[in-house]
Amino acid sequence: MTLSFFDQFMSPTYLGIPLIAIALVFPWILYPSPSNRWLNNRLITLQSWFINRFTQQLLLPLNPGGHKWALILTSLMIFLLSMNLLGLLPYTFTPTTQLSLNMGLAVPFWLATVIIGMRNQPTAALGHLLPEGTPMPLIPVLIIIETISLFIRPLALGVRLTANLTAGHLFIQLIATAAFVLLPMMTTVAILT
Repeated sequence: MTLSFFDQFMSPTYLGIPLIAIALVFPWILYPSPSNRWLNNRLITLQSWFINRFTQQLLLPLNPGGHKWALILTSLMIFLLSMNLLGLLPYTFTPTTQLSLNMGLAVPFWLATVIIGMRNQPTAALGHLLPEGTPMPLIPVLIIIETISLFIRPLALGVRLTANLTAGHLFIQLIATAAFVLLPMMTTVAILT
């Protein structure tokens, strides 16, 4: 079976089961659920300490109005951290290298940010669609352009994140292939590569 360089972008399956589903569920299995007891075991105590410290660091630069986002942001960061750390194990799959997962996380958070911004501060949110000091004839065109850029933003960020995550793997694969091809022809160049 010959693989192309871009087969790493395909979502892998094993025995007909998509590995992205297993990789998404696995981090939740690893974390023990806290109990109502006075004394916990060391793992739950360490987990609680880590989550509390992480939440403190996350909320430090935010004003009190932003503290209501603590639960969703902390759970998202712990989920992404554990998924990416599990992807470092040999013969495992990291779902964050897939565009579908990055877009599936980016679009709802972007949409929630836009909707909450429009609801809480409509004048400031709409003010971002028109730069200050714009000449009158350019106002309709600039509003259309800024609206299009607002809607393209999650797509561009998701594609950029996926490209950054997979560029390193693609680069390593290209270097390994070049060294393998050069080995019979120019051994010293292949070793240097």
